[in-house]
Amino acid sequence: MSDILSSLTLVLGGQRSGKSSYAESLIRPDQKAIYVATAQALDKEMKERVGIHKCRRGKNWKTVEEPFDLASVLLMNDKASRPILVDSLGMWVSNLLSHDKDVEKQISALMQASENIKSPLVIVSDEVGLGIIPNNALARSFIDKLGTLNQLISDRADV
Repeated sequence: MSDILSSLTLVLGGQRSGKSSYAESLIRPDQKAIYVATAQALDKEMKERVGIHKCRRGKNWKTVEEPFDLASVLLMNDKASRPILVDSLGMWVSNLLSHDKDVEKQISALMQASENIKSPLVIVSDEVGLGIIPNNALARSFIDKLGTLNQLISDRADV
């Protein structure tokens, strides 16, 4: 755990790899922080996952649930002394695609917001493109869009 976070830290990993808990560990346990959750707890299993994540975090975390408009949430919660953790871009892109949102427009807004906020920002995302090419257009679109977003964020990230 670092005493001073970079302005933008990207945590990449496979699904269920521990990237969320690792990202949380980058923020001091005594520091007030904002957790931007992109998941939607639409079924029992997902509600349990969300519950586990919430229990793991201490009382110093303020949770903001936002499945679509990350840029606005980042700008509204920009308090330079409070780090912001976004978990995760993979779920966010999935939400956008499944609700026929303009993914490119949202990515552009997110990139602009990430350049303008003063708060340290930790972003969690899933690695994509390491397996076979899926046989359906939605899965390929997800991989393309998240892969592009990961590249954009990593180009800006300090760590």
